[in-house]
Formats: sequence, C-alpha cells, structure tokens
Amino acid sequence: MNFSKETARANKVWFDSDNLWILFVDGRQLSVPKSFFPSFSNATEEQLSQYELSGGGIGIHWDSLDEDLYVPNLLINTNMQLENKYA
Repeated sequence: MNFSKETARANKVWFDSDNLWILFVDGRQLSVPKSFFPSFSNATEEQLSQYELSGGGIGIHWDSLDEDLYVPNLLINTNMQLENKYA
C-alpha cells in the first residue's frame, strides 16, 4: 500500500463533527482532525462546504475562510506511519 505524494488527488471533501475527510480519486479516504486547522474551528457548516478543488485535486481552497491546503502535504506523516507499520 503506497500513498504517493506525487499522485495524491482529492475528489471530494466533507466534515463530520471532529474531522476533515478527503476522498481521493483512487477511492482511498483520509481524515484529519479539524483542530489541526484553526480556521475551521469557528466556521459554519456552510463555510466548510464551500470549497474548490484546484490543480486537478492537489489543492483545496475555502475562499470565505482564506484557507488553502496542498493535498500531498497531508500525506507526509501517513507515509511514515505506513512504512513503520509494514517494516
């Protein structure tokens, strides 16, 4: 199992009460605690749902929150955890 930073592309984004969820174009899902992103802490559901994917899914932008995420960077620790798990 290899989460490649170079091929990571978001297809869909959503939130639950505690997490940001990303569905990748290859069908994998990743959740990240909303607390990692201060701009999400007081955001409304409407603001959180108003995102744009850019660069074919390598970027996620929330205009009303002035927040941008580079999707491959969200996988940095994931790769290290998987390498340790299967080493």
